[in-house]
Amino acid sequence: MSAAGELPRKPRLLVLASTYPRWAGDPEPGFVHELSKRLVDQFEVSVLCPHAPGATPRETMNGVEVIRYRYAPTRLQTLVNDGGIITNLRRQPWKWLLVPGFLLSMAWSTWQTLRRERQDVIHAHWLLPQGLIAALLRSERCMPPFLVTSHGADLFALKARPLQSAKRFVALRAAAITVVSAPMRDELARIGVDTRKITLQSMGVDLTTRFTPDASIERSHDEILFVGRLVEKKGLRHLIDAMPAIVQARPSSYLTIVGFGPEEEACRAQVQRLGLQGKVHFTGAMQQAQLPALYRRAAVFVAPFVQAASGDQEGLGLVAVEAAGCGCPVVVSELPVVRQVFPDATLAFFVPPADPAALAARILTVLDSPKAAAACAAAARMAVVPRFDWTVVARGYTEVLLASLRTVP
Repeated sequence: MSAAGELPRKPRLLVLASTYPRWAGDPEPGFVHELSKRLVDQFEVSVLCPHAPGATPRETMNGVEVIRYRYAPTRLQTLVNDGGIITNLRRQPWKWLLVPGFLLSMAWSTWQTLRRERQDVIHAHWLLPQGLIAALLRSERCMPPFLVTSHGADLFALKARPLQSAKRFVALRAAAITVVSAPMRDELARIGVDTRKITLQSMGVDLTTRFTPDASIERSHDEILFVGRLVEKKGLRHLIDAMPAIVQARPSSYLTIVGFGPEEEACRAQVQRLGLQGKVHFTGAMQQAQLPALYRRAAVFVAPFVQAASGDQEGLGLVAVEAAGCGCPVVVSELPVVRQVFPDATLAFFVPPADPAALAARILTVLDSPKAAAACAAAARMAVVPRFDWTVVARGYTEVLLASLRTVP
């Protein structure tokens, strides 16, 4: 209880994550930080995440205390970034040697932080490995309750039987579970997780101040835009395969690719093979603050998501929400998760996944009908703001975390 005249202490929240910005403006996915910084009004927020070359071991970012643990010599701390853990392990199997140190360092740092700072509740992003660490520590009765959030790859790509058992172990010990899409809830139910613990809570997009339309910017008639990690599940190679037909029908059209990842070399070779050197431009990674100008300028944004050979697939596809927020027409693969974002055909232009011919035809429809495309984009923005703006999303996570905090040990 606080002393007379003192304000009550806010609950202490410890966030466990692997993907996290290494510094301000880092192009790595920043959704965990975007949520964490919006929780500081209700919680004292600390984030525990892996160190990386060039990062500061400890700092405060937007009111969030960030603690980065070392798991290998600095130059070898390359397991997490530039594609994610699963992608890095598949590309460079030698990085499996980093996994034991990564797991042990995470567990030790988490235990030390909990002992030293007496956190009230934990938010573990990803079932594995962060959720597993929280579940193992939860066996000590003095440890706080935890919420675990699955983002997709941890659920869809890790299919081995021991890993399925580990997910059930995490779910059993969690105070609550959130998933970012309905198909993920169905997948957890399929492996035997009690759905009464599961809440559907997406990540968010800043649709209030950042990803907004700007009528003063003239929209291109020819630019096709792709934004995302260059990994298999994003489906970029199918978009590149669609480009010859698009260019043949509309010689002025061109594709801008924003992002980085393990498939970049193969995609560049594909562009060369198809003779598209003057029609496909790779910009590399960009900071979030730079993206709205691209969305506001492009004629169409394309998200050609597919299910990867490993089973991995998009958890939600918020990049399409960013585009819609800026009033950009969206062409997107017809997948169950996408229907959660765009429930009907008045909000986006759908195509079958992994079908370059259908993709080319749909993109040409958008390019040839700019007024109809603009009307669709305006409707899409109106539909996504009430569901995906960070203000709404942070409120939902606050409620789940406060409910978890009240869980009896």
